[in-house]
Amino acid sequence: MARRNASRWRLRLAGLALLIALIGGVAAWWHLRHWTPPREAYPVQGVEVGTIEGSVDWLALKAIGADFAYLDASASAFARDPSFVKNLEDARAAKLQVGAVHLYDPCQPADRQAANLVTVIPRDAKLLPPVVDLDRLADDCPIRVSDATVESELMTFLNQIETHTGKAAILKLSRRFERRYHIAAAIDRNLWLAGDRFQPDYAGRPWTLWTANRHLTTEAGDEALRWVVVQP
Repeated sequence: MARRNASRWRLRLAGLALLIALIGGVAAWWHLRHWTPPREAYPVQGVEVGTIEGSVDWLALKAIGADFAYLDASASAFARDPSFVKNLEDARAAKLQVGAVHLYDPCQPADRQAANLVTVIPRDAKLLPPVVDLDRLADDCPIRVSDATVESELMTFLNQIETHTGKAAILKLSRRFERRYHIAAAIDRNLWLAGDRFQPDYAGRPWTLWTANRHLTTEAGDEALRWVVVQP
């Protein structure tokens, strides 16, 4: 009898521990969905917005503390975000500073990608510096692209878009892209890194922009937002 009671208590304790873990997990999830870095530590904060965010209420975004918006504009050599022009107009109407993001494709020639981006974004001194999103690897390219070629083509792309915009680009480096190509050490540009809740350090040098929460839930839209802060 004593052995049976002890077994029951162990099962009850295990069930209680599981329940506590589940409650803790839900609380952590809820916290992240509503968390942004403290304003006193990071006075300038904003969002990255593209097709995945759907329709956004820009006035509501401004009201909850967004100072700027980076808008997904183009990708690779041909793709363009159909919402870019409207997002640009609406974000400016809400008094946000605005910039454009290009998703870089190491499988496509640099000049074709640059032509795609400069066709989308206006030559406007009021725009924030252009951002190059570096996440795709060359592993799946139909024709082999060496690591050295990835770096040299990226430099060609940067030179072309910087001539168009008149501003040095920002490199939005994913962890896997940096691990593979070590671009942060090879190319001297400001960095944009990502790390939900915790400051990222995978580039080996300081970041300028940080995607601090890729799952922020707000009244500004039905989909989660990518919340970004600027290094003070």
